[in-house]
Amino acid sequence: MTASRPPGPAAPQPHLPRRLSAAAPGWTARADVVVVGSGIAGLTAALRAHAAGVGSVLVVTKDVLSAGSTQWAQGGIAAALGPGDTPHEHEVDTLVAGAGACDPEAVRALVTEGPAAVRELIALGAVFDQGTDGELSLTREGGHHRDRIAHAGGDATGAEIQRALVAAIEAAPEIEVVHHAHAVDLLLGEPDAEGRRPVAGLTLHVMGEGQRDGVGAVHARAVVLASGGLGQVFSQTTNPAVSTGDGLALALRAGAVVRDLEFVQFHPTVMYLGPDSRGQQPLISEAVRGEGAFLVDDAGERFMLGEHELADLAPRDVVAKAITRRMHATGRPHVWLDARHLGRAFWERRFPTILATCERHGVDPAVDLVPVAPACHYASGGIATDLWGRSSVPGLYATGEVACSGVHGANRLASNSLLEGLVFSRRIAEVLPGDLEGLPAVAPAGARDVPAGLTDPDHRKDLQETMTAQVGVLRTADGLAAATAHLADLAAGGRDDVPAELAAWETTNLVTVAAALTAAATLRQETRGSHWRDDHPTRDDERWSGHVDVTLDDDGAVAVLFRPTPPSDAPASLAPDAPATSPTQPTPEIV
Repeated sequence: MTASRPPGPAAPQPHLPRRLSAAAPGWTARADVVVVGSGIAGLTAALRAHAAGVGSVLVVTKDVLSAGSTQWAQGGIAAALGPGDTPHEHEVDTLVAGAGACDPEAVRALVTEGPAAVRELIALGAVFDQGTDGELSLTREGGHHRDRIAHAGGDATGAEIQRALVAAIEAAPEIEVVHHAHAVDLLLGEPDAEGRRPVAGLTLHVMGEGQRDGVGAVHARAVVLASGGLGQVFSQTTNPAVSTGDGLALALRAGAVVRDLEFVQFHPTVMYLGPDSRGQQPLISEAVRGEGAFLVDDAGERFMLGEHELADLAPRDVVAKAITRRMHATGRPHVWLDARHLGRAFWERRFPTILATCERHGVDPAVDLVPVAPACHYASGGIATDLWGRSSVPGLYATGEVACSGVHGANRLASNSLLEGLVFSRRIAEVLPGDLEGLPAVAPAGARDVPAGLTDPDHRKDLQETMTAQVGVLRTADGLAAATAHLADLAAGGRDDVPAELAAWETTNLVTVAAALTAAATLRQETRGSHWRDDHPTRDDERWSGHVDVTLDDDGAVAVLFRPTPPSDAPASLAPDAPATSPTQPTPEIV
């Protein structure tokens, strides 16, 4: 189908830097593959690539190995592991939650390969909770029609997975790890016959002492981005402080296609800490509702009854929208989660981490109602990839939250994110040996564009407040236009005298990602999944069944394009036994 762009309001787009201002590299290193990120996606990619014999593997982490988003995952990891459950049923739930924006082949790969991937994680050393029969203890979360969420430590699943993966990395000394390293930009070679500039490595800024300190260059044949999400674009998020959209921004600057960035999932039950609270907020896992908790308003009304057949366990976009509507109707900044009937003993056994967090903030969930409100949680869109993690830039791969594999569509199904990191990182490692034969080391080409000035870090709070107010849970044409104009001002205000250091690089990346997200949200004039346009309140499959792609043009202006595709959430037409695409087939064009 020919790509097209439905009519929409035109607004001048921000002009963003095509590379960041940074000091000249003071050191160099070489690797066959560089993995950026140390969560479940990055460490799985590194371990599997090493096992596949790709050569030297270098892992780059912005903080320490355990500092990413994976460790904060509470609910668990979804896979068809229980009696009576099937990958087909998991597939149906995933497609329904994705609201017609999933890639069915990607979903099928996820659900069919997922059970083996989880068992492999257990074999690696991750210890999951078991029932009295010795089998995995499985629970249910929003959007699932089966108990298929495996968990560890009650509500410490991410921490246990991270522990096991870090231990495996530490037991593989051949995999080199560079801690406290910020990925500044990709190094690119000369254009190929199609005008695409292949990856030649990346520049890093290492915040430490020793031989590798300050800005350096790592020459590599392939780079795998597993750098996580963009939560710090907003004032309140469940994401850690390191989630500043760095991978998305450097991929855009390198010419990569970013897809469906408008689909940002706001978790419905994040603990409300007051109007002035900023940054990472405490998550109250959906698994709490899976165990019987429910939402009420100030009058004690269970407002999710009648909203959806699954009531309080409806998909996250449904719950977040219902909470927002109730907040607007009552004029209150939050609603309440009622889990008092679960009892203290149950809380201590099943949700010890959440219990401790609530108590730290003066709330005893076994006695008190818990104040909750939606906050930015997960980016369903990201760097567009094929079924094997390949982006539109030769030699650049993406996996995990930074990628748009096609699995999540317009609204990620609960606990599918950890599974996506496992499955698609394994897939990248499967094709890397063959791909590297056609990706010989190339010399970085000279810089072709002069960096614009960096954004002053003092503007970060202003940026976050604008994005929260205008591009948050509820969006309108006027609000998006105001955000676009403000972002254009921030981008135009980049100054050469801003020091080239981490705070400025992060803020500039946040502006870049915010501009791409706002442009995508402006173009999509409908409500679908986690994208809620109050001025276009219904889903419109006739005009908007497809993807929004964002790139930067040669001048750094944001370019958006809508690409129609057939609807994909028709469970009755699914063919559960259809095979996934073979890795030996040619790479599909990313359009």
